[in-house]
Amino acid sequence: MNRKVPLRARVALYGLLCVLAIPFVFPTWWMVTSSFKPVSDIFAYPPQLLPTSPTVSAYREVFDGRPFVQQYVNSIYIAALVTVGTMIVSSLAGYAFARIKFRGQNVLFLVVLVGLLIPSEVTIVPLFQMFNDLGLINTHWPLILVPIFGAPSVLATFIMRQFFISLPNELEEAARIDGIGYFGTFWRIALPLARPALGAVGIFTFLQSWNLYLEPVVYLSSPEKFTLPQALTQYMDAYGGPMWNVQLAAASLTAIPVLVVFVVAQKQFIEGLAHTGLK
Repeated sequence: MNRKVPLRARVALYGLLCVLAIPFVFPTWWMVTSSFKPVSDIFAYPPQLLPTSPTVSAYREVFDGRPFVQQYVNSIYIAALVTVGTMIVSSLAGYAFARIKFRGQNVLFLVVLVGLLIPSEVTIVPLFQMFNDLGLINTHWPLILVPIFGAPSVLATFIMRQFFISLPNELEEAARIDGIGYFGTFWRIALPLARPALGAVGIFTFLQSWNLYLEPVVYLSSPEKFTLPQALTQYMDAYGGPMWNVQLAAASLTAIPVLVVFVVAQKQFIEGLAHTGLK
């Protein structure tokens, strides 16, 4: 029997949630509002919640003399390719670990999970040597191939495996009776049902690729090939100091695709976590 929550309790609950949300919302609010302030007002005391003399000059300076548009495009297409590639590889690997029985299956999956314990800083030197020998330094290939086929895709494989394990076996048994093989069952039955898990994997992967900083610094040297996290560090004045209002304006523009992706896929993200048993 459902009992209606009293109005006072609901008001108190919403008020508490608003207070708890302040530490998470305020940095974003400060970033966006400060991008419209002159530099002298950004660190004014007491802090100004709203710009007293709003200006868009910082947004104009973001594009002055710098390939910010090209860097924006670089981040978008790299994140898109990494997201699609990781979804393909992790869904295939997750289905194989969940449904195809073979000798050493559990041991191999344990070895794959060990990739979650290896920091990316440990492998970046040998990876740099390998890509240098292949002539791929100062290209985007390392930023695309490593996340898809390396340790960053391990979490995605785990999520997809847990989802496929939760699917009823009867669905696939009916497909096998009709003469459909493993790949046909995966493509026609399992994959269409895996949209919630794919949504979770897509958001995880896109955010990780979009925010990648160390790897672009190591692999890229030409400004026109930079990604946005690397490009944000280049807004310096003549004395080597940070141009705070310009950096905040560029950071505000950088946050837009992340918000769009999350808003579009948030339903699948929540359902994907629920189906995989992750809390």
